[in-house]
Amino acid sequence: MQEKNGFARDKILQRSMKKSRASLQKTVALKLETGMFRIPTVSQKVISMTAESHEKAAEARAISFLRDLIAAQADGESAVQKVIVERLTAAGCEISELTYDPSTVPAIGDFGTGAKQASGARTAVVGTYKGDPGKCSLLVFAHPDGEKLQTDHGWKRDPFAGTIDNGRIYGWGVADDLAGCAAAVLAIEEAACAATSLGTVVFASTPSKKNARGVAALLHEGLSADASLYLHPAESGVGMQEIKAVTPGHLDLKIVVPGCLPDTNEPSHTAFSHRAVNPVDKAILIIAALQKLAEARVTRISHPMIDAFVGRSTNILVSYVKSGNATRFSRVPELCELGVAISFPPHETMREVQDEVEAALNACFDADPWLAEHSPTLEWLSGSTGAEVPHDHPLFCVASNAVQRVTGKIPFVNPLHAASDIRNPAVEKGIPTVAFGGLCGDLTQNDKRDEWVDVADFHRMVRATTEVVTNWCARSRNAGRGK
Repeated sequence: MQEKNGFARDKILQRSMKKSRASLQKTVALKLETGMFRIPTVSQKVISMTAESHEKAAEARAISFLRDLIAAQADGESAVQKVIVERLTAAGCEISELTYDPSTVPAIGDFGTGAKQASGARTAVVGTYKGDPGKCSLLVFAHPDGEKLQTDHGWKRDPFAGTIDNGRIYGWGVADDLAGCAAAVLAIEEAACAATSLGTVVFASTPSKKNARGVAALLHEGLSADASLYLHPAESGVGMQEIKAVTPGHLDLKIVVPGCLPDTNEPSHTAFSHRAVNPVDKAILIIAALQKLAEARVTRISHPMIDAFVGRSTNILVSYVKSGNATRFSRVPELCELGVAISFPPHETMREVQDEVEAALNACFDADPWLAEHSPTLEWLSGSTGAEVPHDHPLFCVASNAVQRVTGKIPFVNPLHAASDIRNPAVEKGIPTVAFGGLCGDLTQNDKRDEWVDVADFHRMVRATTEVVTNWCARSRNAGRGK
């Protein structure tokens, strides 16, 4: 009985398997016929393998070039520019150079004085890959100048070897801004090999640090384009997940408050301090006036994106106070020095903000008998105007789509990069400008050691830059540039 039951079960199982095979065969045949199911051909596999090999080879070339720039940094800015010129020339670019004095470059929406202003002759390099004048042109820029090399830099790794460790490449200036220079050159090399007609693309390797104003110098000499892309690794900790399309304005102000010593020859002033004018006391009044102004501005100055990020669109920060003698507390100081920083949204001009701050300070001075007769000195040390590219601008759309394709994520805009260089083409010539860059950290300019760029994000930066160049420069100028 058991044998019969087992035989019956086997027959049922066999019939079920035959039906399943028949059903599977019909499904496969249907999908093959309709194109819903395809078995990769040998040629498709070869194409896939070739694309993968090409990408790996391109990444190897990119790292090799970045290492060349890091090595050249040991010999200074001119050596870096020489490496860049050699690659741009090989790609078919026309090369031009501009030697200029930063102090003579006309200031439009930007200024710097004293230690914040670069001095001496500088050289900006421009590589132009000429294209179809009927297509949109693009200016790409980055800066080759790094921090001054210190012999006692304290690095754990060779600053000029381009060491790769745990997915990071280390080097002097690699994040500030050799990776940006490398991405620009590599993108132009790809554009030079493009099968389609493109507009003109220009790479400007321009000194930037300490208000070197390389981009501004070139723009005043006639350099222009329909749009601009600034390349610089992102210090915000998110790398290629963000796009810089908004930069607030920024001002630095120094205030020197005078005091009056007591009429005594005694080395200690403590007993006579009521007969003196302590500039620290007067500085406290000034700080209170600035704080009052800051809170008043918050109620009427607004930028939706900046508000959403940080809760307010403008700030006044008193960050530096210097007065007296650190070893003689019993002496009344003669002066008190204040350092003040001010941030403001793109729709305000520097002059508007300066006028408002000066008016508030003058009101404070007038209300105090001593300050009314002995007015503190105000020195505006540096300033930069804000800039913005709207989300619906064609340039922003091209850049956002490029970043999304290479990262798989929709990028966001960080509006808190104060004094970003995207302001330069926008303020100087009305050229819409956005920026992005790979993940980086431990920048030398921030007194850190072993500056690095994430290798994977650097490759994403190069691919996104290439996409922006090819897609923006493929646009017809007759279609409009969204200015």
